[in-house]
Amino acid sequence: MASFAQFGNDLYTGKRQIDFVGKRKVWYIASVVLLVVAAVGVFGKGLNFSLEFRGGSEVRVPGVTSMANYDTRAKDVVREVTGSDSSVIVTQIGDNEVRVQTERLGDGSPAATASTRAALAEEFGVSERNVTSTFIGPSWGETVTRQAIKALIWFLALLSVVLALYFRTWKMALAALVALLHDVFLTVGIYALTGFEVSPATMIGFLTILGYSIYDTVVVFDKVRENVHEAQATGQRNFDQAANYAINQTLVRSINTSIVALLPIAVVVAFGFTLIGPGTLLDLAIVLFIGIAVGTFSSIFIATPLLTDLRRGEPAMRELAKRARTYQLSQRAAMAEADTPRATPGESASGVVEPERAAAAAAARATRTKKRDVHPMARVDRDR
Repeated sequence: MASFAQFGNDLYTGKRQIDFVGKRKVWYIASVVLLVVAAVGVFGKGLNFSLEFRGGSEVRVPGVTSMANYDTRAKDVVREVTGSDSSVIVTQIGDNEVRVQTERLGDGSPAATASTRAALAEEFGVSERNVTSTFIGPSWGETVTRQAIKALIWFLALLSVVLALYFRTWKMALAALVALLHDVFLTVGIYALTGFEVSPATMIGFLTILGYSIYDTVVVFDKVRENVHEAQATGQRNFDQAANYAINQTLVRSINTSIVALLPIAVVVAFGFTLIGPGTLLDLAIVLFIGIAVGTFSSIFIATPLLTDLRRGEPAMRELAKRARTYQLSQRAAMAEADTPRATPGESASGVVEPERAAAAAAARATRTKKRDVHPMARVDRDR
């Protein structure tokens, strides 16, 4: 822990720096590859929508004493009653509950549903009164999807306005939105590839991770703005270096925040798969776990590097780059003259000079200036 804390302190002070902005093409290529894989999952394999979206019947058998071959036994019962089990999905919920989902039980009549309930109760040795059945029409899922899309559109629109006003530039808002859409699509792609079920709880989770993702990005952007203001006042580093320094300063915070958020969710996911079984809690936990992990990646590797590409060509940023280059060349010359210690790896990435090297450079400048105060050929009044 001490070494990690020291690592974080070194990143914040500039003693160590990771060149996130300089290697942005690597992150872009990695992100494009991930998005292509996600697109293959979404448009090739498709999403596994739950019964609420497809519509159909669900029968639950609680209090089962013997779960041996529960899925085969349940499908055999459905086949005997309805004549088909091609669309039947059987899952275990908790320790002693069996859930049977199908698009249609026989001819869809109440009699077919009652016959299935009775047959399942007999097969698993429970009272028929305890076996519950539910029919859900596909229109309910369509309504949920429509409302979720409306909520997403309103969220993105309001977020764009708020970010543009807060940061006083639409480019920061655009970079944040691109990172946000990147998170959503990548999360949806992971769901498609893994076959995780998309339920109404999953839709809620999708909207929840938007807030987390944008929060992490805003924290980094706030530090970027602070560093850029300082750079414009001193002229010591350019925009890319100020932005890269901001990522390094907030890196440990982002990692710690993500770990603290992911640990309890991981516990819920583990218990959901091993003990609780499918349900709202597991659906919500899975999407939160995936979304938070993806959101942390985008705020570090996508949002800020993209922001530097959007703002680097601005006249003010080009002028800042010229001032920073002049200052840094002068700084390097003074440090070379003073024979200072070796430069740290992050000096060119973030424009941060170690205090020892900066002090040596200042001393070299002072000595050079003092020698120039009196020209060797000059005479003072007392020499006349």
